[in-house]
Amino acid sequence: MFDVAIIGCGPVGAMAANLLGKQGLSVVVLEKELEHYPLPRAVHLDHEMMRLFQSAGVIDRVEGDMVATDGHLHVGADHGVIRYMGTVGKPRPFGWANDYFFYQPELEAHLRDAFADNGRIELRLGAAFTGLEQDENGVTVHYDLNGTEPHPNDTYGHVKARWVIACDGSRSPVRKALGVELDDLQFEEPWLVVDAEVEGPVTFPALTGVPADADLQRLSVMMCDPARPATVVPGRRNHRRWEFMLLPHEDDAVMMQPENVAALVGAWMKDVPHTIVRAATYRFHGLVAERWQVGRVFLAGDAAHQTPPFFGQGMCHGLRDVANLAWKMAAVANDGAPESLLETYQPERDPHVRGVIGAAVAAGRYICELDRAKAAARDAAIRAQAAQKQGETAADLIPAIATGIVLAGTPSAGERFIQPVLADGRKLDDLAGQGWRLFQRDADLPDNGAVAAWLDARGVPAVLVRPDHYVFGTGEAQTLLEARAAMLGTSLTVAA
Repeated sequence: MFDVAIIGCGPVGAMAANLLGKQGLSVVVLEKELEHYPLPRAVHLDHEMMRLFQSAGVIDRVEGDMVATDGHLHVGADHGVIRYMGTVGKPRPFGWANDYFFYQPELEAHLRDAFADNGRIELRLGAAFTGLEQDENGVTVHYDLNGTEPHPNDTYGHVKARWVIACDGSRSPVRKALGVELDDLQFEEPWLVVDAEVEGPVTFPALTGVPADADLQRLSVMMCDPARPATVVPGRRNHRRWEFMLLPHEDDAVMMQPENVAALVGAWMKDVPHTIVRAATYRFHGLVAERWQVGRVFLAGDAAHQTPPFFGQGMCHGLRDVANLAWKMAAVANDGAPESLLETYQPERDPHVRGVIGAAVAAGRYICELDRAKAAARDAAIRAQAAQKQGETAADLIPAIATGIVLAGTPSAGERFIQPVLADGRKLDDLAGQGWRLFQRDADLPDNGAVAAWLDARGVPAVLVRPDHYVFGTGEAQTLLEARAAMLGTSLTVAA
């Protein structure tokens, strides 16, 4: 019996396997396709995901294909800037740039290649989920072999594991088999998504109010134009993405016709040579599963929630999900923590996800405004708000964990902890390692005093950081260790 069966080997499933395998758990990954999807889908991730790649031991594989960019720019109906979440020249307290763009097929290949580095991970391709049953000892997952040869250890198309993580996408057969409903957050808008390989710079219309440090070729630019809301997104090397809102009278199939796609994209390209890689229509949704855990089965990624893409957090949510599950499963399997620890998964992640989806839906509602008078009023209101939020970045949208394995009431509990760059160029996690970490004010760290300054700013002598880099709590070191032991029912190793 495996410790964990993962259903679906997209980026979220593959990341789950690497995180669990690195902790020594035995993992089987069931993927219905024989090859990973060859076209781009997700394109953006943030500094927290880069830090999780460190945790999983895959950063050296993926970093070379990541493109650090400069943030987000929202442009109003009058083609003037209404909101700028730029990162140029700003500190990087978490050790990485705030925004990265990537090419999903490359990322998936890197994460799968890393299976060989990270313990006992078995990948079974062509394995299409058909059903499951579970008892107090584990879960039996059934699957069709989809034309492949049976695995030598699995003649009958089934596998048993202590737990299952379903990373099988927005249509999730596992979620449906479990009878889990989705909570509709009342946002649905049709958009056409176009990916292209571009041999030159994108041409933007004449814009006003663009900050001096804003390079339009290195920003995701949201055109909140009631004539046609659209997003232009940079990518690695010569990859670019456009997202065009479909207007009420437009038909999906008609707008996907090559001549219509060419006309929409061509307006941004002028005489720049380019090749359309993909064009597809999507309904941008705000949806959250009512239950993320059914017995020993856990939903993660798009199987658990779907986020409008206006801040590029969809895949990030999924990676946070599996990082949350991985350290808890490792604590149960390796350290004797009670299985009830896993019941904190949804209480921690659901409010977190809903907070970000709420921000994305709010942005989506103002972005998708098609009435010119209302759009003008919107622009004035957002400009007034932006004036009160100087220095805002997309990182500020991520809320703290408010419940679960956090010592609520202590300063900064549930927030993401910093990762300063050290004197030798490494980052804090490279020195302190993974797992639980206790930092005290008098620690001798080659970090130019960043951790001590963080503690001083909160008036606390110590901070205890969880394996997923969120602050458990702050205060006296012994008090923190005792509180954690009480919550987990076990004393785990801490790097101090």
